[in-house]
Amino acid sequence: MAKQRSVYVCRSCGYESPKWNGKCPSCGEWNTFEEVESAPVRVSGSSSSRARAVSAARVTPLNEIDLSDNSEVRYFTGMNELDRVLGGGLVKGSLVLLGGEPGIGKSTLLLQICEFLGQSHTILYVSGEESARQIKLRAIRLGVDCDSLSILAESNAQTVYDAVLQIKPDIVIIDSIQTMSISEINSAPGSITQVRECTNLFMRLAKSEEIPFFIVGHVNKDGAIAGPKVMEHIVDAVLYFEGDRNLSYRILRAAKNRFGSTNEIGVFEMLDIGLRQVENPSQMLLSGRPHGVSGCCVACVMEGTRPILAEVQALVAKSSLSSPRRVATGYDFNRLWMILAVLEKRLGFYYGSLDVYVNIIGGLRITEPAADLPVAMALYSSLTDQEVGDDVIAFGEIGLGGEIRTVSHLEQRISEAARLGFTKCVVPKHSLKSIRAPKGIEIIGVNSLRQAFEAMK
Repeated sequence: MAKQRSVYVCRSCGYESPKWNGKCPSCGEWNTFEEVESAPVRVSGSSSSRARAVSAARVTPLNEIDLSDNSEVRYFTGMNELDRVLGGGLVKGSLVLLGGEPGIGKSTLLLQICEFLGQSHTILYVSGEESARQIKLRAIRLGVDCDSLSILAESNAQTVYDAVLQIKPDIVIIDSIQTMSISEINSAPGSITQVRECTNLFMRLAKSEEIPFFIVGHVNKDGAIAGPKVMEHIVDAVLYFEGDRNLSYRILRAAKNRFGSTNEIGVFEMLDIGLRQVENPSQMLLSGRPHGVSGCCVACVMEGTRPILAEVQALVAKSSLSSPRRVATGYDFNRLWMILAVLEKRLGFYYGSLDVYVNIIGGLRITEPAADLPVAMALYSSLTDQEVGDDVIAFGEIGLGGEIRTVSHLEQRISEAARLGFTKCVVPKHSLKSIRAPKGIEIIGVNSLRQAFEAMK
């Protein structure tokens, strides 16, 4: 019998090395290598037998694949926000990884969609963390009463594999992948090897039987899915639940989706009876907006095909530290530094001795460059104590020369602003050539930051 050898695997990216390294040469992370046992590869059988095995595999020409029954290609989950993030519904035979911090609402969301899916499909809910009785109590609290929902409290992946082949459910939910293990692998549940091999086992089952799988994955302290990145490469879609557990709103975002866009988001509100969909997230994010206060400006960003209005707040205050603080919540920290440098170099506003705080209200995380202009206007408003009008909205990218660059989907952004009652819109002037502004809103085109600040007066 061949002796097993040990290799070291990076838990961040899955890079394998024969020796331990302090820094991963692939992803550059420190202290991420873990020792795992690697079984030797055994090649059995003659070349003729391997050739017969290859010839026996099912090779199907693309033109002969039948997709005539389009109604069975995707399953609708009953939650439009989740279907939007998935790209239109749950694809048959797909593997969907749902990640997020503990208590964010992953298990709640999956148990809630069982109420709708169970009306026309059979569902197997596999839990390695809770007993069947505990799941029943949670289902009663959420109002889930479904005859076609079966519960399996099991942490052995091979037992789950056999149960799925025996029951043949339409949908399988695994909660969670970190609790699953294969007895032949000599490592603890949740380790790199166990997570990878269990995911591979469920992937082969999903593709061979065309059963869609929902897999719950915990996150580590850095916010990434616990386990190697190779786990995210195996699955078809990776969804992240974002939001502060102290707040009631949750944002579902797709980091990977083979069957849809990764730019769409879903917005939910956590209540005592479970998660509630937020059909109008812009109105939710702008609720409770202060009036007559400096340092506030409304931005419009695109999340996939949906324009979302969010409130940007900035606070500039005198610092008592030798090195003033720079804090950005929900906004890119490096981009904040760039905007401050442009304001100092091009317009002469100095923030060197001042503390600067930027916050996106509602727990939303903005990465689009179109939010540069409202951030700069909020910083200018807080510095000069000059209010931005309550009916003013702005969006545009800032260049290093202080110019305002054009952004995409301008008409959709303006229409959403007009629908929510805004009457003045500050936009890049270069984008005004081919748009039709709706009635009741004034469009102000600007070429530079100085012109944008003059429009506030």
